[in-house]
Amino acid sequence: MKFYVFHLMPWPYLPDDFGQTHDTAWVVCENTLYDPQRGHEVYNRYLDELEFADALGFDGVCVNEHHQNAYGLMPSPNIMAACLARRTRHVKLVILGNVLTLYDHPLRVAEEVAMLDVISGGRVISGQVVGTGNEFFSYNVNPTYARERFHEAHELILKAWTAPGPFAWEGTHFRFRYVNVWPRPYQRPHPPVWIPGSGSRETIEWVAQKRYTYMVLPTLAPYALRAATAEYFREACERVGYTPRHEQIGWGVGIYVAESDARAVEEYEPHFWYYAKNLLKNRDTFQYPPGHSSVRSMLSVLEARRTSRPGRFNTWEEIQKAGYVIVGSPATVRDRLKEIARATGLGTLVPNFSVGNVPHHLTRKSMELFAREVMPALRPVNVDEPTPSTEAAVVER
Repeated sequence: MKFYVFHLMPWPYLPDDFGQTHDTAWVVCENTLYDPQRGHEVYNRYLDELEFADALGFDGVCVNEHHQNAYGLMPSPNIMAACLARRTRHVKLVILGNVLTLYDHPLRVAEEVAMLDVISGGRVISGQVVGTGNEFFSYNVNPTYARERFHEAHELILKAWTAPGPFAWEGTHFRFRYVNVWPRPYQRPHPPVWIPGSGSRETIEWVAQKRYTYMVLPTLAPYALRAATAEYFREACERVGYTPRHEQIGWGVGIYVAESDARAVEEYEPHFWYYAKNLLKNRDTFQYPPGHSSVRSMLSVLEARRTSRPGRFNTWEEIQKAGYVIVGSPATVRDRLKEIARATGLGTLVPNFSVGNVPHHLTRKSMELFAREVMPALRPVNVDEPTPSTEAAVVER
């Protein structure tokens, strides 16, 4: 099993009464609630935590992209990856991911990711996403064309990385007379591609066809919903003629480790509720705009998402029973993750250690306990056998 630390970089200073005065932390949440002086400290604290993951021996660190919200303060994941490229030495830099549908110039993504790959010596993993419905309001992009734009941008970027330039591109949504990316990526044929998803059947089926890694997100969803998504991905792979490798099944989940179960809950629970009751507050009209997903996917996802939002619960027992997060002593966390791995076949674990407004010292403690007392026991779980294709993917210079 491989381990990639995920970070949302949330805003931890919303007013105490935010949950009563606001119905969303997205799109129209007024930016006067943001304090740049505190923001300076927050960004550098979060970067310190991701750099700490490198020192602890994690396989990678993950950054992502959201716009105009308090939930995650990374409108540009490539800038965050650039900050980390020179401050880390070993971890993969996982961009989960660039929202390709928002860009009128996807070659900018191809260029920036290639730059990062060269600077880091081939440590970049290129996550690419359709994006949540919220982003289409923030950038005023028609969600009806979301998947068309995503698929065309994806194919353009991969060709820009792999085909000799210059060449012309005449597509439906993008047209370029000269495609001639400088620099080209360090990795051959190109950086690995991961696709995060929140359950859309169209995305799952497309990822299965491409044989990419599918990231079961969001990190804060009930176990049953994430497990059903992972199972649908496995079935989709089998329908197109193969059994997915363990590493193709990515599993995002909130994790907190302390010296005992009781202490872990005591330290973690208040910050979980800040996240669930404030940062996850949103309007369905923002999250699920018409045209963003097919009717088939919308019907299967919408009700499940509405009834599974943790903010509708009020007790920790309800959260534990539904399996939103894994919180406890090293033994408890280790045993639960082994159970999940056996049930789902996951081989790529993406833990989120920093939830809501949890303080820095508790995040570091949890990461350190996980790295020292949980991660070694899980390394031998769901290990893929080497194949000619994976061996060929090793960079040769």
